[in-house]
Amino acid sequence: MERPLSGRPPRLTLPPGAIDTQMHCYLPGFPAAPGAIPLPEGDVGPEAYRKLMAWLGISRVVVVQGNAHGADNANLCAVLEAFGEIARGVAVITPETPDAELERLHEAGIRGARIMDLPGGAVGLSALPEVAARAHAMGWTLNVQFDGSDIEAHEPALAAIPGRYVIDHHGKFFSGAAPGDARTAALLRLLDRGNAHLKLAGCYESSRAGAPDYADVSAVARLVVAHAPERAIWGTNWPHNLAKTPETYPDDAALTDLLLDWAPSETARQAILVDTPAALYGF
Repeated sequence: MERPLSGRPPRLTLPPGAIDTQMHCYLPGFPAAPGAIPLPEGDVGPEAYRKLMAWLGISRVVVVQGNAHGADNANLCAVLEAFGEIARGVAVITPETPDAELERLHEAGIRGARIMDLPGGAVGLSALPEVAARAHAMGWTLNVQFDGSDIEAHEPALAAIPGRYVIDHHGKFFSGAAPGDARTAALLRLLDRGNAHLKLAGCYESSRAGAPDYADVSAVARLVVAHAPERAIWGTNWPHNLAKTPETYPDDAALTDLLLDWAPSETARQAILVDTPAALYGF
């Protein structure tokens, strides 16, 4: 599938230094891990993504290990080398990953570790305490993705994370969430502890209202930004791996413009797009 890498520019002009904290990128020569989900089709390498950066006004990027490669971070490290100083990475590590490997990953530009507790994920919440401790010891930020419908059940484990962490993809409240309900209350309690953040990326993955406004997910995003703009970060979720046809592929400019609704003030957008992600991922 050919992915649009140019078009109508966003109405929103991103601030200098803007960071996309959620994307995946793949180079030839790195096959999918045995038993993992397939690699996305088409050109999803660094040069294609650089065109997207120019289109949307992105300055820097956090490359997140894709599910297709499991716990093998070789492709991720090669992508970081191709991008150079504009990029940092979020790897998959396990409780058994050798200390020397963590140091090697750090030297390669890794500044985060990933917990993915959904189908296709390599390391789930069962390993959270060990992986969180190891990420914290490295000074990394932990990315945690799970079905937010269960956030109340997971709240004690999340509250016990010793370092900085990010709840991925708007919380992925697959069965719904709204301002004032128990799920968003749990989310705000976690954010108020001071080490949790919410990533505003991939709204279409959990929205039940759908395009173009994703009204349900947008309502929670507005709530979080109004409550604590310094606790939110943003990402494109390129190359939108769940989209399999041109008809289902989202408009990246339109997705970017949702920030005008979620974060209407320039001060909030500066925190979300530049200051907070730069601190979280060591730029």
